[in-house]
Amino acid sequence: MKKIVLYVMTEKGFEVFRRTIEVNCQIIDFIVVGTDSNVENDFSEEIIELARSSNVNFFLRGKEPSVDNDNYIFAISWRWMINHSIHKLVVFHDSLLPKYRGFAPLVNMLINGDSKIGVSAIFGASEYDRGDLIAQKFSNIEYPITIAEAIELNNKNFIGLVEEIILKISDGENLVGIPQNEDEATYSIWRDNDDYEIDWSKSSDEIKRLIDAVGSPYLGARTSTSKGEEIRVLEADVADDVECELRHVGKVIFISEGLPTVICGKGLLRINRAYFMDSENKSYLPLKFFRVKFV
Repeated sequence: MKKIVLYVMTEKGFEVFRRTIEVNCQIIDFIVVGTDSNVENDFSEEIIELARSSNVNFFLRGKEPSVDNDNYIFAISWRWMINHSIHKLVVFHDSLLPKYRGFAPLVNMLINGDSKIGVSAIFGASEYDRGDLIAQKFSNIEYPITIAEAIELNNKNFIGLVEEIILKISDGENLVGIPQNEDEATYSIWRDNDDYEIDWSKSSDEIKRLIDAVGSPYLGARTSTSKGEEIRVLEADVADDVECELRHVGKVIFISEGLPTVICGKGLLRINRAYFMDSENKSYLPLKFFRVKFV
């Protein structure tokens, strides 16, 4: 029986690993564990503990042995190149390819307001996310939705898709892929610290989606005040708009029970939870003064 090697990281890697053990633990040759310092919990410790308790061999990234060419590699949440036969390397990408090739597709889908999220299984390729398509699973979504809720929902798509492919391999079937439609291809660009900044000239709906999309387990949207205060905004709601004679974007227009409502390029946004960036335990709210402008 052909075996698989799992290259895993993050919560979805953990969930996929756990489900693989439940479906057919004997199919796992070993796992390779990656780490990510940019999230609150990269689940590397949970993955390692599960491997130990399940008697599955594991290695940290960069210390793994070579993989038998007859075996498959499954890459889940993996961001580094893997040297293996492209017809035995199965990459799981959290978008419905050929849309959102690249980085942070789920975050960018939520920011864009897409109506569905999903997962694609593809073969490896010399260029990222361009391999032949093996299978897909998706879920319809409605807004508002947080990144944590979207991750939980999409993890089920990951688990279902991995289980489907594992059962095929266990039954001795060869995996078959079809070329992606290049005319429909789009790219999702890598994100850095600047991409957490709120642009108050955008609509309240767009800003709300950004705040929800980059919240926990990520670091959260951020903004500054004209006084130089740096704020991390974790929760907000769209408020009913009013007619402003001059639309001073970023200024607080109302305060209710210490919660400020801010003028956006279109619409209003009420900030419900925010912290000073230099101290996550120090709340920025309640706000006591109207004369605050976010920039």
